[in-house]
Amino acid sequence: MANNLYNNQVTPKGYKRGGGVKKPGKVRSFFGKIRKKLAPTFSEQFGKAKKSGKKTFTSTRDDKTKGKLEYSTKTAAEVKAANKRMSNRERARVGDTSKQLSDKGAAFKLARKSGKKTFTHKGKKYTTLLKGEKPNKIMPELSGKTSKKIKKFVGA
Repeated sequence: MANNLYNNQVTPKGYKRGGGVKKPGKVRSFFGKIRKKLAPTFSEQFGKAKKSGKKTFTSTRDDKTKGKLEYSTKTAAEVKAANKRMSNRERARVGDTSKQLSDKGAAFKLARKSGKKTFTHKGKKYTTLLKGEKPNKIMPELSGKTSKKIKKFVGA
């Protein structure tokens, strides 16, 4: 009975059984073509610029900065792949400073590597502990039964 009801159902206008969407009519497709020429979407502009081989393009869709901002035609995946190929040293030679250490960062790295607890930079003292890291408390060496109890209580 259920299969009989399913087979007799009427499909919505424009849809074929099993999927598929009806194509727009002549009027709608005509207006669609005009819209693409007058006010293309950002993705349409991006696709057109990428297809023509441009490296950048200006978008006309943004209301506040119409045609003032330049956008790259590289996708995020392409940029990530390009960055993977270059090492930090090569990026520094090109002029990209995003992966380089600051003076303070370099001093921190050097002090931490050499095992110091503090370091000075531009007259100020800083610690080499990372955020959330707690300083190591060295327990004095005890002997006997009380030391075992204390160590067990403290958790050392």
